[in-house]
Amino acid sequence: MTRRLLGTLFAMLTASALVGAAPAEAATTTFAGTVALSNCSGSVVKPPEASLDDPALVLSNGHCLQEGFPDPGEVIVNQPSSRTFSLLSKDGRSSLGTLKAKKLLYATMTDTDVSLYQLNTSYAKIKATYGIAPLTLSPTRPSAGVAMDVVSGYWKKIYSCNIDGFVHELHEADWVWKDSIRYTPACKTIGGTSGSPIIETSTGKVVGVNNTGNESGQRCTMNNPCEVDAAGKVTVRKGINYGEQTYQLTSCLSRSELDLANPNCKAPKP
Repeated sequence: MTRRLLGTLFAMLTASALVGAAPAEAATTTFAGTVALSNCSGSVVKPPEASLDDPALVLSNGHCLQEGFPDPGEVIVNQPSSRTFSLLSKDGRSSLGTLKAKKLLYATMTDTDVSLYQLNTSYAKIKATYGIAPLTLSPTRPSAGVAMDVVSGYWKKIYSCNIDGFVHELHEADWVWKDSIRYTPACKTIGGTSGSPIIETSTGKVVGVNNTGNESGQRCTMNNPCEVDAAGKVTVRKGINYGEQTYQLTSCLSRSELDLANPNCKAPKP
């Protein structure tokens, strides 16, 4: 899981170089709507049916929670939170201000790796105060081969590649994620990029959330996820990175509130 911050001297030097570098350019993607967490990346996202006057939501990973990793099978809903998020400028060079959560709406590391925070302000107020509109959650499953960007608010860097395919099950230590997005090798995401939105470049919509990669070629261990197909065959792809799809979340939200009772909601439930 790529929230981990790099501990060796080499990694620290690399990180410093990234922080000082100009943000990567993409044809249509900017840092507008992205945020930096204390240990991860994230984004201000709007469900398709939400109003601009609804409370804003921030998307990140379940493993980015301040309280630690949720256990396998654990689902957290509607818990008070005062977590803060640094809202980035469109060019990623500065922070426009601090957003604050009102509650942790949903978080899990079962089947997916996601957290959703509800803020104490609306999309409209964020736009009026900072000039930043939210990113839109796509209600549609993405297709293999499409161009995508992983936009890291933590590192202020954009990683561009394509969706290489989808993984039946992705196993990492005790956790299992389903129908994960596998990136082509060009997206060399690192620690701190966890929680970054995966943006489909043709639409500008969020289709996933970045969460892990196989660092050293180990099999199914922490920071070394493995792919398991429907027949149980295990494949290890050293250096390849992954994300989790988010289209399913749109059926579990009623505007900016959680609606796990919706019969179309397939997300894990408490």
